[in-house]
Amino acid sequence: MSILISGFEAFDGSTSNPSACIVQALLTRSDIATVILPVDSVHGPNRLLETIPKIQPQAILCLGEAARRSAISVERVAINLKDYRIPDNNGITLQDEPIISDGPDAYFSNLPVRKITQAILAAGIPVELSLSAGAYLCNQVMYAAIHATRFTTPRPLVGFIHLPSLPQQVVEKNQSYPSMALETSQKAVQIAIQVIRQTLENNSSQDINSA
Repeated sequence: MSILISGFEAFDGSTSNPSACIVQALLTRSDIATVILPVDSVHGPNRLLETIPKIQPQAILCLGEAARRSAISVERVAINLKDYRIPDNNGITLQDEPIISDGPDAYFSNLPVRKITQAILAAGIPVELSLSAGAYLCNQVMYAAIHATRFTTPRPLVGFIHLPSLPQQVVEKNQSYPSMALETSQKAVQIAIQVIRQTLENNSSQDINSA
């Protein structure tokens, strides 16, 4: 059973990114494949799309940072829009552009988003079921991953989780917006992985029973 976890490098003047920190901590897991994506309008999505066929994962969980959020955000929808609030790490700002010119307006995650949210909440971690992944690189890679795997058989589970900034990032920027300790975000992601794994096992059992 293979699960691919992606994260992003640091961006917007920060020296770290909680998603990259969590991905790096997962490198020792033999049952999980990982990739850290550049915050680049072209190479970020492309690196993920190049990794997927090599791994052929049963599930893809993309992670990213959402500054100023106080809770883990489990995303439901990726929209076909690039509308960057800030430039990517190459200084590129895109506005009002589709991700896929002839693609659908949006894709829903097929992760068990509500079960993931409930499990994280049960562990005492602030979490929300968020409607949309936004219109920056996080949304772009989620949309691209779902679009690329939509005809794969069996179709992998694909979705996105946004993480609050780390405390040290807030200190670096001398800001007062919310943050979350890395250990707490790590625990939330581990719970999400457990729920995803259980879902895959249940799906496999159902396939066997119906064969």
